[in-house]
Amino acid sequence: MIYTKTPFRMSFLGGGTDYEPFFNEYGGSVISTTFDKFCYVSVRHLPRFFEYRNQLTYSRIERTGSVDEIEHPMVRNAMKMLNMDELFISYDADLPARSGLGSSSSFAVGLLHAFHALKGHFISRKDLAREAIHLERTLCGESGGWQDQIAVAYGGMNRIDFFPGGFEVKPIIITPERKAALNRNLMLFFTGFSRISSEIAKEQMRSTEKQTADLREMLRLVDVGEAILSDRHGDLDDFGRLLHETWKLKRGITNKVSTDALDGIYALAMKNGALGGKLLGAGGGGFFLFYVPQERQPQVREALADYLYVPYRFEDSGTKILYYRPEEYTMEEREAVAQ
Repeated sequence: MIYTKTPFRMSFLGGGTDYEPFFNEYGGSVISTTFDKFCYVSVRHLPRFFEYRNQLTYSRIERTGSVDEIEHPMVRNAMKMLNMDELFISYDADLPARSGLGSSSSFAVGLLHAFHALKGHFISRKDLAREAIHLERTLCGESGGWQDQIAVAYGGMNRIDFFPGGFEVKPIIITPERKAALNRNLMLFFTGFSRISSEIAKEQMRSTEKQTADLREMLRLVDVGEAILSDRHGDLDDFGRLLHETWKLKRGITNKVSTDALDGIYALAMKNGALGGKLLGAGGGGFFLFYVPQERQPQVREALADYLYVPYRFEDSGTKILYYRPEEYTMEEREAVAQ
């Protein structure tokens, strides 16, 4: 049995420049971090004592006689990709899906990590990220960028640079004290709205060509953000103001990023002391992240009392195997049972 734990991520800067049509021509960069909310995947082989060959437990339960019958597209395609069968798979998470935290990519990375471990294979973080990108973008046909799979495979606060055919992950150089201060100044709120990020991503990809100037400016601001974080003597509040600038740019890429209700939440936070913020992920709902100096945080929490405040801490480990128990039930024994 294999049990994996994979973090969710929050993206600060550069979102949208990690889409292939853009970075293949102009390059791309994002700054993001993982934090201490996770998805959990357990995988084991299913003994041949049952009428079904596979069982999946997530928001529903699927029991199927073949891999082709599995309705969950990511599980079905992942099992085909790695030639897996006769499995019991269970998924759980600390936070809801479709909320802008890269939950589908966390699941993809955690699932593939578990599959390789069940096969007795070591896989590097880079190869795991590449496989997850291939699974989501090619095999499942989901629109979107590359940053989520990479962020949760590696873990930590990183700058991820994209170029035709590849990527590079570079940790942000930031003192522990400054990183802790950043963590304290960022407040996370759940709006209660959910959305399917791939639908917004499709619209963004269609808009990429006509919004190239905005995306190139967002790409430039990644350098600015990295400089702010790395400058131990600079004003950290400038990072909050930079989030505000990038939010204005992101809203201009497609009208599906925000809504009147979400704009109202943002305006209320800014009125009560936030210096900047953004919707996490493609937009349209989910979680708002606000940069708020500590002395103004009680006022912002009171103003946004209708929305769930979510405490969190940055994390640095990325996906990991929590439990590994080699199976003594060999393929030969399984074939004997079947006969």
